[in-house]
Amino acid sequence: MSRNYESLHDPNAEYTMRELSAETMGTTGSRGGGRDVEITDVQTTMVDGNFPWTLVRVYTDAGVVGTGEAYWGAGVPELIERMKPFVIGENPLDIDRLYEHLIQKMSGEGSVEGVTVTAISGIEVALHDVAGKILDVPAYQLLGGKYRDKMRVYCDCHTEEEADPEACADEAERVVDELGYDALKFDLDVPSGFEKDRANRHLRPGEIRHKAEIVETVTERVKDKADVAFDCHWTFSGGSAKRLADAIEEYDVWWLEDPVPPENLEVQEEVTKNTVTPIAVGENRYRVTELRRLIENQAVDIVAPDLPKVGGMRETRKIADVANQYYVPVAMHNVASPIATMAATHVGAAIPNSLAIEYHSYELGWWEDLVEEDVIEDGYIEVPEKPGIGLTLDMDTVEEHMVEGETLFDPA
Repeated sequence: MSRNYESLHDPNAEYTMRELSAETMGTTGSRGGGRDVEITDVQTTMVDGNFPWTLVRVYTDAGVVGTGEAYWGAGVPELIERMKPFVIGENPLDIDRLYEHLIQKMSGEGSVEGVTVTAISGIEVALHDVAGKILDVPAYQLLGGKYRDKMRVYCDCHTEEEADPEACADEAERVVDELGYDALKFDLDVPSGFEKDRANRHLRPGEIRHKAEIVETVTERVKDKADVAFDCHWTFSGGSAKRLADAIEEYDVWWLEDPVPPENLEVQEEVTKNTVTPIAVGENRYRVTELRRLIENQAVDIVAPDLPKVGGMRETRKIADVANQYYVPVAMHNVASPIATMAATHVGAAIPNSLAIEYHSYELGWWEDLVEEDVIEDGYIEVPEKPGIGLTLDMDTVEEHMVEGETLFDPA
């Protein structure tokens, strides 16, 4: 523990003000106020889950270590290694300033979108864990407090025969009755037997009928026991997406996700405005600047940012704030380990328009073993009151499931 850590909350403590460089802020400023803590290191370890999770740890001279997570992607650990000189020696409590500093310093790597934003996201989540521990508050308090004590989780479901409507309905019923979830999602970009040329994105009438049959069979089986969403993974043309959305309007669809490719926002807007089926979009967009256009153009009914990909906790909060101005709910996409899942829980607790958080690892038997605490219970996550993110890595499980060639974190 550093010599000043125990005095952080002492209003009578005196500290030497440290100048911020022009390179860091663009102007000369100062910081102090009894927050004399420095970042000493940033480390990553990739875990081989159902996706390769990039765990990030930020170390400080106060002996406080924060854990975060970046969305999987080639080159993310290398990018984080490149960012270390820009944060070592800095105050971990200056989360916004450090985030903007990294965006500026990494602009040559493409910090508008893509894996650079993802890498920054991992550091940003870890900074919230550090800050919460130093200030002795849960991470949601750093975001303005909470609206709810627990977050709803929707389970992304799969079967060995994803194209079989009855198999999907059987799995839906099992996940609801045996695992306790009241919110589910199934894929609709599955083979139907009617395809001629999937590259042209056009859905033939038989394909439409098959997908509508999946929707009908699943929703009729679970009825009011669960909400059910359906994911298209950006597969169809605008015209086909409108026909599909129209075909399932009579069923109780929670939302239809990503029916068209993400690049053309005008097509997305056209699809959304031509159906009463709720349309969810957002996981393939980065930062509030990109998702703002979807929301302001009313091209989305439910916005679905992926927190460890989109820019981190505060960036997700900014997206939710814009969405709230248009009365759009937020359902966070999530294929992460417990770390980013809990970070999303804190954000979900702190925003009024939170709908649910995705869980993509129900078939992975050791997902929750990655941390010492319980995470999901009966389809919900209780918002932790522990400082920071509220989770403790189980280092034995991390080491057991590391990607080949990775190195375990240094001891805290």
